[in-house]
Amino acid sequence: MLEHGELSGPVNFTAPSSVSHADFTRILARVLRRPAMANVTAPLLRLVLGEMADELLLSGQRVHPAKLIASGYSFRHPELRRALKAVFNRARNPAAP
Repeated sequence: MLEHGELSGPVNFTAPSSVSHADFTRILARVLRRPAMANVTAPLLRLVLGEMADELLLSGQRVHPAKLIASGYSFRHPELRRALKAVFNRARNPAAP
């Protein structure tokens, strides 16, 4: 945004595609080569956290980076699997690009 004056106002800095929590867990487990643990169910979360479970953990957000896409922004890692691989490879090898 600093280099492109045509972008102003609120801009969603998110990936171009969204995934569910279950998909995120499954993809993360695959990238880390670890088993995906069982998902915690909504009723269990509500039992433990009460009404806060819905506000904090169970309600999703559908955020889309429309302004970034319209401006021609190029995402380095538009897919979650590639993005996670890049993050964890960089964590293991900080000198990597």
